[in-house]
Amino acid sequence: METVATARAFGGTQGVYRHASDATGTPMTFSVYVPPHVPGQTLPVIWYLSGLTCTHANVTDKGEYRRACAELGLIFVAPDTSPRGDGVADDPAYDFGQGAGFYVDATEAPWAAHFRMWSYVTEELPALIAAHFPADMARQSIMGHSMGGHGALTIGLMLAERFRAVSAFAPIVAPSRVPWGEKALGGYLGADRAGWRRHDAVALIEDGARVPALLVDQGEADQFLAEQLRPQLLAEACDAAGIELTLRMQPGYDHSYYFIATFMADHLAWHAARLG
Repeated sequence: METVATARAFGGTQGVYRHASDATGTPMTFSVYVPPHVPGQTLPVIWYLSGLTCTHANVTDKGEYRRACAELGLIFVAPDTSPRGDGVADDPAYDFGQGAGFYVDATEAPWAAHFRMWSYVTEELPALIAAHFPADMARQSIMGHSMGGHGALTIGLMLAERFRAVSAFAPIVAPSRVPWGEKALGGYLGADRAGWRRHDAVALIEDGARVPALLVDQGEADQFLAEQLRPQLLAEACDAAGIELTLRMQPGYDHSYYFIATFMADHLAWHAARLG
């Protein structure tokens, strides 16, 4: 693992790191904030998954999480959204290919060679975090934005025994039923829609996946709300399944990091209360 950069922030250390990934077969970059702590102490870990067109840098630069993480004692990990580089398949559209991995392990050519973001985020990177940082891997939670909200919800539902809390900002809750998701899941996983269900939060809940509670913030002025995000579908699924969903519709807020930064501290406090 290569250290790209580190900086002091709120008594802790913000770092950016790079390593050669076995899962993707490419170099992968990620950021980690470690709050101030007593030497030898281990700390709970919160994973943040980013959205379309993003890298680790968007939340690292704009997320305004460090003060809250320092106060709450949380390690904050932000992976990239896809493999990148020469020789890695790409698409000219912003919503597919590099920058748009959708947190799945692709099975279709040419994507299957490198686009293994599910394995990277759930297996390889956690092992790296456990080996190199003061992380208490028995206390983990996950959150994300937009495409990353989709990733956080599906990973949190599939691995409910690992993650004590799951939240999202403006998530794609039912990718099988919206244009972004139909394009991505069809392209990466093929035409059989039955195989998409494990990567669709609403479908997972319909099929029996459960978590104790979910927190979702959604801007009412979000330009993608009606066509791509459709949080009411998650509300309906949670209601039918008996999952406690706190869905906060925020007047005037859009899809940007101004929205995320505004409510980031709320989410981190919600996670910290469940991480112990």
